[in-house]
Amino acid sequence: MTDAAPQLRVLVVDDSPVSRKLLEHALSSEPYPLLFAKNGEEALRLFSKHKPELVITDWMLPDLSGPELCERIRTDAHSSYTYIILVTSITEKDSVVEGLSAGADDYLTKPFDSNELRARIGVGRRIIGLHHEIDAKNKLLMEMANTDPLTGLPNRRAIEEWAERQLRGAARHGFPFWVVHVDLDGFKKINDSYGHEAGDLVLKKFAEILKKNTRASDISGRMGGDEFLLVMTHVDGKNIHLAVDRFRKHLASEKFLFGSGTVVTASFGISGFQGKEPPDFSMLVRRADQALYCAKRAGGNQVKIESL
Repeated sequence: MTDAAPQLRVLVVDDSPVSRKLLEHALSSEPYPLLFAKNGEEALRLFSKHKPELVITDWMLPDLSGPELCERIRTDAHSSYTYIILVTSITEKDSVVEGLSAGADDYLTKPFDSNELRARIGVGRRIIGLHHEIDAKNKLLMEMANTDPLTGLPNRRAIEEWAERQLRGAARHGFPFWVVHVDLDGFKKINDSYGHEAGDLVLKKFAEILKKNTRASDISGRMGGDEFLLVMTHVDGKNIHLAVDRFRKHLASEKFLFGSGTVVTASFGISGFQGKEPPDFSMLVRRADQALYCAKRAGGNQVKIESL
């Protein structure tokens, strides 16, 4: 566990040039990049632009109070945590609860001691470091929750979340939206004949093909077992068969070392939408599954489309 954030930018908010200079002098020996604001609105502009990790603000400002500034900062959509120290006079100390309730983390009373200021910033630095660690771990957990561990592709949950957003966009802007359900042909026979390591090798190789050929505007992932799902957008109906057939040809051209150069193929079923009233994504998946069944029944290693 670290006790420090990787970087600590400090925003000082005070309308008094003397107070700003005192704070600057107190922090001159510390490696903190400093920003200065003379009022609340200037502070909010600097905060929005630079996203400082720590804010030291006076209670009394020309346009906002310190607690009001705390509330405005706390409503910012910035994901990382900002540590706020409120500086008050002796007469304002009785109202410090108001500042803490508004979102301040700590407070100092004027005139402050430089050593105490640096110590309190040190506490803030440790808290910020903990928040960085928590954010990183939460991000990793989210990635794990949305990733298929064998292939590294997005899993069903990730595909569905992404596709729901894109489907609304397709309805709003009128672009084509395609769902492609993929199933490897004869996959059970590969597992039974050559073992699960051979099956895993096939799954990973097909995942590589999908990663290399999926555009940034689309998504491909593993549904489970030997089933995969692609969501493709901005492809005309006359070109969708050709676009999907590239995946089929890439896999069919691969030679696997087990079984003296085994060829593995896959079947593809496509459903699509273009219009103003989008269907449920699950319905498009079911329709793509029906088209996939037709491809399987026709012998496999081919692409079937259910028309719009």
